[in-house]
Amino acid sequence: MAELKDLTKRAENYSQWYNDLIVKADLAEQSAVRGCMVIKPYGYAIWEKMQAQLDKMFKETGAVNAYFPLLIPKSFLSREAEHVEGFAKECAVVTHYRLKTNETHDGVVVDPTAKLEEELIIRPTSETIIWNTYKNWIHSWRDLPLMCNQWCNVMRWEMRTRPFLRTSEFLWQEGHTAHATREEAEQEAQKMLKVYAEFAEKWMAVPVMQGVKSETERFAGALDTYTIEAMMQDGKALQSGTSHFLGQNFAKAFGVQYLTKENKQEYVWATSWGVSTRLIGALIMTHSDDNGLVLPPRLAPLQVVIIPIGKGEQQEQIASLFEPVIKKLNEKGISVKYDDADNKRPGFKFADYELKGVPVRIVMGGRDLEAKTVEIMRRDTLEKETVPFEGLAERIETLLEDIQENIFNKAKNFRDAHIYECDNYEEFKERVKDGGFFLCHWDGTAETEAQIKEETQATIRCVPFAYEQTPGTDMVSGKPAKYRVLIARSY
Repeated sequence: MAELKDLTKRAENYSQWYNDLIVKADLAEQSAVRGCMVIKPYGYAIWEKMQAQLDKMFKETGAVNAYFPLLIPKSFLSREAEHVEGFAKECAVVTHYRLKTNETHDGVVVDPTAKLEEELIIRPTSETIIWNTYKNWIHSWRDLPLMCNQWCNVMRWEMRTRPFLRTSEFLWQEGHTAHATREEAEQEAQKMLKVYAEFAEKWMAVPVMQGVKSETERFAGALDTYTIEAMMQDGKALQSGTSHFLGQNFAKAFGVQYLTKENKQEYVWATSWGVSTRLIGALIMTHSDDNGLVLPPRLAPLQVVIIPIGKGEQQEQIASLFEPVIKKLNEKGISVKYDDADNKRPGFKFADYELKGVPVRIVMGGRDLEAKTVEIMRRDTLEKETVPFEGLAERIETLLEDIQENIFNKAKNFRDAHIYECDNYEEFKERVKDGGFFLCHWDGTAETEAQIKEETQATIRCVPFAYEQTPGTDMVSGKPAKYRVLIARSY
């Protein structure tokens, strides 16, 4: 039990608290491959719930799932100049296709005769292989729009890694769409951003700021990148989802044209959009506390745990009492665990489920059985109350919704209290060290953006949609500025 509670406090070392919690809550662990992690069953169960809901939302927009190869010919990445430049330093390259036993027959070496004619890249993202495929699928206006999504893994060789937030291999989804007009593609990119924002706020209970990235921060090969930015409890920003308007760059690079109704050949317009297992990191850092995970009920693998405390006949009576309640909750889609295992003490169970962020804990002992009451504890506030057993299923359902709403409001209030307007650069340099989102006027130049990043380690996260844009003066250069941007230190 001491081990379960032995978490670094957030106030002492936020980064260490995060790393400790991932291990102690059984979400993930380091793997034998540097920079890669093993996602354990409990962590993967959260990803599955995210995946199921997002997949449903994607399909409601008309997207369908497909799967494309893991390996991409090196020449494909050369076709779109910005794209290859953006990913070149992160690519893992396959050069040979066979191993052979070494001379001493106690190991293996790469067979030098098995060199590939063309090296293959483990996908850092799939635009190139997908657009090479779309060339075969798109011929006329009748084939449009084409909207595919794939759930897969990608590899980006990272020097500094942190579980879920930044790993060399990670799981994600990537949507890739083709449209007849620029307007349709731009609308699609913006629509998918709203899907991500809705998922983050309604399912993850994470408030996000929607906006458009600066030219420097755009996805490699995009004309516009839209983003949702979330604030973690240490005041840093976390980019939690992006949607890209790619223009005709990839269509031209791979020769993807269609015959219009007027019998003309035109290049299609493209988008791509994605979120990854980084969302689990966002979930942890937005809601959790010094006792462990705090999970939003809609994404918690286990929403309710029932712990009976009694022996012999009492145990049997408690079990039969809960049977119809569990059935009713399951019918409503609520996941329940009835933990009557006798190999762990109740105190250990309480600490373990608290650490793992189970939203609702119900306890019934001998006295409760006599009084026909139960003790309920909600994980978000750690408040306990004794309530009548009668109507318990309905009460739990209401409580789960209340917890979902409460943790969103708590996160939103925290974020809103840490958004500041700032027009003085010296003041900004001092205050940004303590975290927060800063709304500052920007002259639109890459030079000013680079200076801010170099001197403060903060970056322009986006031009936020939520704020009315008014002209002003850039706090760094003193030049006229068209709008305020969101600046923050980030993960």
